Amino acid sequence: MSLVRSAALRNFRHCVEGLGGDALEYARLADLPPGALDSDDLLVDDRSVAAILEIAAAKLGRPDLGLRVGAAQELGMLGALAVAIRNSSSVADAMECISRYMFVHGRELSLSVLADPDRVPGVVALRYSCGAGREPLPQAVDMTMLFIHRMTAYLVGDHYTPHTVDLTHRPTASPETYADAFGAPVRFARAHADLRVPASLLSQPLKNADGSLRRRALQSLSGRPGRPDTSTADRVRAVLGKSLDMGGTTLPQVARVLSLHPRTLQRQLAAEGCTFATILDDARRDRARHYLTETDMPMSQISGLLGFSDQAVLSRCARRWWGCPPTGVRREAVKRRTLLASWERPGRRPWPRGTRPR
Repeated sequence: MSLVRSAALRNFRHCVEGLGGDALEYARLADLPPGALDSDDLLVDDRSVAAILEIAAAKLGRPDLGLRVGAAQELGMLGALAVAIRNSSSVADAMECISRYMFVHGRELSLSVLADPDRVPGVVALRYSCGAGREPLPQAVDMTMLFIHRMTAYLVGDHYTPHTVDLTHRPTASPETYADAFGAPVRFARAHADLRVPASLLSQPLKNADGSLRRRALQSLSGRPGRPDTSTADRVRAVLGKSLDMGGTTLPQVARVLSLHPRTLQRQLAAEGCTFATILDDARRDRARHYLTETDMPMSQISGLLGFSDQAVLSRCARRWWGCPPTGVRREAVKRRTLLASWERPGRRPWPRGTRPR
């Protein structure tokens, strides 16, 4: 399972209900929590996000639904990342920022600047990927590619037109509908989802960029409080605190967020007497305890959120951390809550000295 912020569905409900659909019913069919329709920061299965778009498109008979939702979304749904993008010095700087921090929005999502697949001089590709080996569904690709196209147009103004828009699927709506949405030729059933744009676009400066706003946004994204005396270990803990659920758990990923080479990060941590593996293990232990004692989340889902390959790894770690399996930790937490509830019933006499359960 790969997670994405529920902001990916920003304005989905508005679009669907405007067409006479039942967004809550589609969420149920796609196994999405209803709150995902109205909140930006729930972590949801990206397969369910893709599924709700396909379900709604089929139920409504609107094969262009992904394009409709993409046309209604705005850059602001990316949160702090949107602030950093808007206040980048150039398009290239903005794209580098997206490439570095896109995992904050979705674990497997990426946007890269690559050489033109058609090898046309002076052309580059803005390539969207939902993760290696993952099969993208048409409505989700349509929505995301139109959002990326509109974001780029917002950044550079009226002088932007892609050479072509390449999509990985066959058209679900008429080709003319796609051409009207993107304002450019659209090619279907391609190997990758690309916006092919002039290479000169990357050097174009962004108007009204505020460097101080960008620095603050990047500090928020990287977990740095902006104090010069903050230790490297604390910065790593802050990054993991923000990104652990989204899969940003490897040394290279964290080093990238902190603008450090992985070896430099290792050396700085060693100088402080700790290692990345130890910090990650502590972060996983704390997050695991929260999930086990404060939620009813299935063990398989907890394992995935912590970045473990399977549930057996969680079991081994739990025995190492607490000397019992994860089910034992959850069982003891339930016992404590039950005992506390029985003692705190209305009319119960005050706690006898030294007997309050902890």
